Amino acid sequence: MTKLNQLFLEMLHYYRGDAKRIQHFTKVHSYARLIGELEGLAGQELLTLEAAAYVHDIGIRPAEEKYGSCGGRLQEQEGVKPAEEMLQGLGFPEAVVSRVCYLVGHHHTYDAIDGPDYRILVEADFLVNLYEDEVTEQAVDRAYRNIFRTESGKRVFREMFGIEE
Repeated sequence: MTKLNQLFLEMLHYYRGDAKRIQHFTKVHSYARLIGELEGLAGQELLTLEAAAYVHDIGIRPAEEKYGSCGGRLQEQEGVKPAEEMLQGLGFPEAVVSRVCYLVGHHHTYDAIDGPDYRILVEADFLVNLYEDEVTEQAVDRAYRNIFRTESGKRVFREMFGIEE
């Protein structure tokens, strides 16, 4: 079994009984992998992106337990430790663990995006959140203009929301 499949199973167990959270990270992973492959990511860079997509919201549960809230900053703050423990426990390479933890700790911070893995994770999370949160057309338009930079992410976005460019 691949490390990514092991991670998927660990995340299913982590969010056992919480179908909404499981559906979310599954969809984010699917879009992240698609956009990543279309943008030419491969090897360890793609592995890092996919692992980050699975665990990006791992901080929700500890944030809710600790603060009774799971806002973006709290997710970032509380997600690094459980992500690190899970990835290390599954034997992911240290460089992957380190970068995934960075991404988990910053995935709601949009003004310091420093690589294609970070960019694609944010775009994939936005694709899913915009749909799940049933946002207004204005919010969809703002997200497209302000967040999406990869050609593949823009393509998926336009198809999903029926946007003509």
